[in-house]
Amino acid sequence: MTKHLLLPAGRVLDLDSGPCVMGIVNLTHDSFYEGSRVTDPGAAADKALELQSQGAAILDFGAESTKPGSVAVDPTEEMRRLIPALRIFRRQSEGFVSIDTRHASVAEACLAEGADMVNDISGLGDEKMAWVAAKYGAGLVLMHMQGQPSTMQQSPHYEDCAAEVREFLMQRLAFALDQGVDPKSLVLDPGIGFGKTLSHNIDLLSRLHLLTETGYPVLVGLSRKRFIGELTGRAVQDRLAGSLGAACAAYAKGATIFRVHDVAPTLEALMVVAAVLKEEQ
Repeated sequence: MTKHLLLPAGRVLDLDSGPCVMGIVNLTHDSFYEGSRVTDPGAAADKALELQSQGAAILDFGAESTKPGSVAVDPTEEMRRLIPALRIFRRQSEGFVSIDTRHASVAEACLAEGADMVNDISGLGDEKMAWVAAKYGAGLVLMHMQGQPSTMQQSPHYEDCAAEVREFLMQRLAFALDQGVDPKSLVLDPGIGFGKTLSHNIDLLSRLHLLTETGYPVLVGLSRKRFIGELTGRAVQDRLAGSLGAACAAYAKGATIFRVHDVAPTLEALMVVAAVLKEEQ
């Protein structure tokens, strides 16, 4: 497995020293968890600094809600929301920044402002994204999604979910490599909740080895998602305990990076699991 993620300007993210938590900074008014929303650039930068102080190794700035049924945001509007916040944050911190976007134009604008990586939920739906990542030497997260956010939860279907997700990600990974992306800059994400039912999500987590055995770091976004509510009966604001359980289960299955709303409790839970698993080795 890649132990270090190569990023622009010779920067390197260590993935071998313990669990890696990515803190969510949503510059949106409609993301599914109200507690993650900030609309003012200064408030977004403050939020990122707060999550960093809690132990987030990566700050994931996003300006488009991709919850089920959401409406796409124009790339120009994404940039209007993201770039002022990124500039403010960059004046105060050299922390690793990820940009959560499906658009190569947005990614390039943010990488030019000092972002380090791109979190692409579309798995290179905009194929120029791979070229942009290669140009800047940026980290690149490739995620699987069946359909589009507006329709993805309308009867998602697979013959073999975990195997089909792996096949898709391997195809997208091969394309990224062909476009010049460094293999040590790539991360895979099974896309929990993106065009998946509860049983699909459980299948992906239980067979996460199909991705971890490729040697690439695996990112999981589990925090407060619908499948946790389906399992626990809890509303989104009450899903912290379930989210921690999901993160610990994914860590035990080999996940490397955890995209979360609640950085401090997630990191503490993962540190305990990591200590136990290390002792067993």
